[in-house]
Amino acid sequence: MKDSKLHILAKSFPNEPGVYQFFDIDNKIIYIGKAKDLKKRVSSYFTKNHESKKTRILVGNIWKIEKIVVDTEMDALLLENNLIKKYQPKYNILLKDDKSYPWVCIVKDPIPNIFYTRKIENRRGEYYGPFTNVYSAKFLIKLIKDIYPFLNHELNHLIKKETEETIKIKFSDNIKSIRYLIKGNFKKSISDLKLKMNSLSKNLEYEKAQDIKEKIDILKNYQAKSTIVNAKISNVDVFALVSDESYAYINYLQISYGAVIRSFTLEVKKKLEETDVEILRLAIIDLKQRFSSESKEVIVPFEINLPKSIKLTVPKSGDKKKLVELSERNAKFYRIDKLKQTRIIDPEAHINRILLQVKKDLQLDEKPFHIECFDNSNLGGTNPVASCVVFKNGKPSKKDYRQFKIRDIHGPDDFASMEQVIYRRLKRLSDEKQPLPNLIIVDGGKGQLSSGLKSIKKLELENDITIIGIAKKLEEIFKPGDKLPLYIDKKSETLKLIQQLRNEAHRFAINFHRDRRSKSALKSGIDDLKGVGPILKEKILNKYKSFKRLKSASEKDLIAFLGNSRGQSIFNQLKNLF
Repeated sequence: MKDSKLHILAKSFPNEPGVYQFFDIDNKIIYIGKAKDLKKRVSSYFTKNHESKKTRILVGNIWKIEKIVVDTEMDALLLENNLIKKYQPKYNILLKDDKSYPWVCIVKDPIPNIFYTRKIENRRGEYYGPFTNVYSAKFLIKLIKDIYPFLNHELNHLIKKETEETIKIKFSDNIKSIRYLIKGNFKKSISDLKLKMNSLSKNLEYEKAQDIKEKIDILKNYQAKSTIVNAKISNVDVFALVSDESYAYINYLQISYGAVIRSFTLEVKKKLEETDVEILRLAIIDLKQRFSSESKEVIVPFEINLPKSIKLTVPKSGDKKKLVELSERNAKFYRIDKLKQTRIIDPEAHINRILLQVKKDLQLDEKPFHIECFDNSNLGGTNPVASCVVFKNGKPSKKDYRQFKIRDIHGPDDFASMEQVIYRRLKRLSDEKQPLPNLIIVDGGKGQLSSGLKSIKKLELENDITIIGIAKKLEEIFKPGDKLPLYIDKKSETLKLIQQLRNEAHRFAINFHRDRRSKSALKSGIDDLKGVGPILKEKILNKYKSFKRLKSASEKDLIAFLGNSRGQSIFNQLKNLF
């Protein structure tokens, strides 16, 4: 039973890189691992027969799983290393040593220099990293020295090209570009190099221009292996929040020297109409106390009131902004995981939550358990049809789908067609004393919406049924009497449900229209054939469905189906039509 719950939890994890943590019954971390794909990796613990005795024992002791989502696989490796060193879980062996990862250091005085080191001394210079291996750090340093040779002291010593004074001047002129390079942002350096290259070309110094071009190519081909954060961002707490109607999810990242050493997501059930600002403020105070955080700086996505002893930062760009985005991403994935688990374990609660959100977003009086969506389809006014698709409890009820042939309307008139089909549908339901829909959706803007509303008013049902329209171009939602569209978040489940209904109605109408058009073309084509009476005509209609298929039939097939004389006659007539 325990394994099945853990397996359901693992199946809800995202297909993203990250770190997972296994806890035992005493809430102690017993294993920390990294994964390129969290869902696949964690699920494998509960779907495979493990040969290793150690792994079987580990799986048997798992009582809880937590995960941290990161941007890249190398970020996962760094985070795994940090967490294993901090918690030293029972079943982790490989990364329990004291190995530390390399950082790139820039020194300004006495002579500007760049090198890699495993020891951080903030007074000495600026540190960036950590890098996953020495090779990555060495490669980046070589790249920078190739582009800015004045930093290559070994070469300068041999050729005696630069002096301490010229090195300091050139370093000061290029320090911003060098910092951008270390952080993986090559735009500034590439822009500067292009200007130099163009200037050299204009002065006919083609060899020097070619050297610059090769450096630009090196920069363009180089890809940073990991998200690198300035090591000076140390001892800070990062918080982000995502929320829906019922719950809020607050993610907390503890940062030390640019590395995540802790991630925790708190789920808060809303009881009243609490704002995101109120919830985040209470969560920050609670989480800082819970984890005994001594950080004096808190990085958050928006302004809130905190004790004066805490420095509040709301970044607009840069490395701190990236940390807020990473925290928000973890909160979003946590929320998605919870929703997936609810969908698997308690599908009724999942549907009920979606319908509650629809009720709130569309400002309805009740949850729309019964929704119907209408769409028209015609080509130049020919064979006009309409469709009605029905969703009950948030799911398609295909036995209730209906198709309509539009009557007594000549030419393409979507408004009149919509009015007719909604009237016919609701009149039929009323006459047969069938349940009426809570909500009607029409595929179209204000014109189609007004037409549908006319039918509802004719039947005196305006107090029983809500009707809305969805305009195709901007996916805007319109309600009767409102000049402006109703704002709904483009990523919301409400809009996704409306779009699902609209797309299903459109598909159903198009298929019906194509079928009618094909049959119409077949009938008209058969009428032009000699020797075909009503009975034979019906026989051909049932067999070939469309005139195109009839024309492509072979002589042998027609003779086998209609006999030698009729088959030969019809084949010859069809042949003369090409």
